[in-house]
Amino acid sequence: MAFVSPPGHQAYFNPALPYSAALPGGLRSGMAVSVQGVVKVQAERFHVNLAMSSLEEADIALHVNPQFGAGVSVFNSRRGGRWEEELSRDLPPLHRGRAFEMIISVTTEGYRIQVNGTFYQEFPHRMPLENVKALNVAGDLELLSVSVMGGVGTSPQGGQVNTSSPNSDLLVMAQPPIVYPPVPFIGTIPGGLIPKKTIIIKGFVPHDANRFEINLRVGPTGDIVLHVNPRMEEGNAVVRNSFRGDSWGREERDLFCNSPFLREHFFNLSIRCMNDRFKAFANGQPLFDFHHRVPVGPHVDVLEIKGDVVLSYVHF
Repeated sequence: MAFVSPPGHQAYFNPALPYSAALPGGLRSGMAVSVQGVVKVQAERFHVNLAMSSLEEADIALHVNPQFGAGVSVFNSRRGGRWEEELSRDLPPLHRGRAFEMIISVTTEGYRIQVNGTFYQEFPHRMPLENVKALNVAGDLELLSVSVMGGVGTSPQGGQVNTSSPNSDLLVMAQPPIVYPPVPFIGTIPGGLIPKKTIIIKGFVPHDANRFEINLRVGPTGDIVLHVNPRMEEGNAVVRNSFRGDSWGREERDLFCNSPFLREHFFNLSIRCMNDRFKAFANGQPLFDFHHRVPVGPHVDVLEIKGDVVLSYVHF
């Protein structure tokens, strides 16, 4: 059963295959699709399709099809039951038995496909973006998570979709994500950190990582209202704290048997600002609550990430 995260962030974790999800309102430039998975050891092929519907015979605007037996990835579109002109390239960085994250960014010219932070392929638009209404994934992989960022969903009647509904598999967020930002990362939180604001951070913990930190800061003073510090070298502890007036507050920490921040693993972290606390979720499960020690509001306007982590995307 899918975990439904708090309003403002929703993703689908560990779904069964074949997987299909609706894209309410279609696609537009600035959106991005993220697919995390593990290629099966004996994999022959899998595919990620952006299609007109979830029906098997639907037209396909983008077909990404790694073929491990042939040693290539194929990119194509299908219209009226007929495949169109095919593009192909070598498989790396996709490998049997290894985890991957594929991010498909929608641009005005086409689709920009990146795998594990490396540019993979461009594919031009052949069909109108607004007609792309489904994401379909199937084949020889274990699907870990799927999410869509950067759009505003609309219902067939033209009203806004309630993406916090338990029946909605994917969150479609209003602003484009920052894809594969460098570390250390410093970004401005639009409008500051106010109640109901959610920050989404997806990344990968390298094999030699010791620790990294995520700080929500008051820009003018440098005070930190929330310091999140996963420490892999301390038994996968996750430390939380605040920093005000040149001194740290009381440390809160937990040791997790199934830490979301294991070395050589992807993580999907959402931090939700509530009226009295922060609520954090990792990989679809509650991680911690941290009560406000410093008032939040528009003055809390800086997100800082540094340390032993590779970022996939950040979204405010």
